[in-house]
Amino acid sequence: MILQFGENVEGYTIPVLNEREVRAATGIMFLATFISLMLILFKGNFVPIKYVLIIFLTDFSIRLFVNPKFSPILVLGRLIVSNQNPEYVGAKQKKFAWYIGLVLSATMFVLMVIINSFSYITGIVCLICLILMFFETAFGICLGCKIYTIFNKEKAQYCPGEVCDLKAKQEIQKTSKIQLAVILIFIAFVLLTSILFNEKFKEKPHNLFETNKSEQIK
Repeated sequence: MILQFGENVEGYTIPVLNEREVRAATGIMFLATFISLMLILFKGNFVPIKYVLIIFLTDFSIRLFVNPKFSPILVLGRLIVSNQNPEYVGAKQKKFAWYIGLVLSATMFVLMVIINSFSYITGIVCLICLILMFFETAFGICLGCKIYTIFNKEKAQYCPGEVCDLKAKQEIQKTSKIQLAVILIFIAFVLLTSILFNEKFKEKPHNLFETNKSEQIK
């Protein structure tokens, strides 16, 4: 079927999606958004983000109202991770999460593309988008899926990393007091370094090769 959300896979009682290709697609979207944001902050160039918003809004619309199989970014993600074993997740919670993405991208599209404006609203929405995408692509944590479990009485099935199923942590997953102490010591080290070398780090770097060249002339 063309108009369908999720795929029927043998052994699974509900439609599922391949979490690996979803994470790959999210990583692509995160990178595009981050680069566009950097161009705004350092170059004042708003053109790339407008193209990105159009692409995102179109892609989310295809995922939700046609079929995720025909989402261009998801197809690209599928090609990238095609040699990896699929990790199946429930389609329902992903659909809810993508509706959040659709609302956020539609809001940005109206404000930045149609109205051609920017404000603290666009800044906040952009930050939310980056956080959602970063958590999914870096940690495999779908924050939108977690919101789904809060507002939906029906328990989510087949979550990434099987986090929907209550189970005891394995030994390799446990964190000892020594490991926590290492984190605190590391933070203290970074803070101490910033205090001692902050002024030195503020100095503008010189061109190594120009320095060597000037010394040879002397």
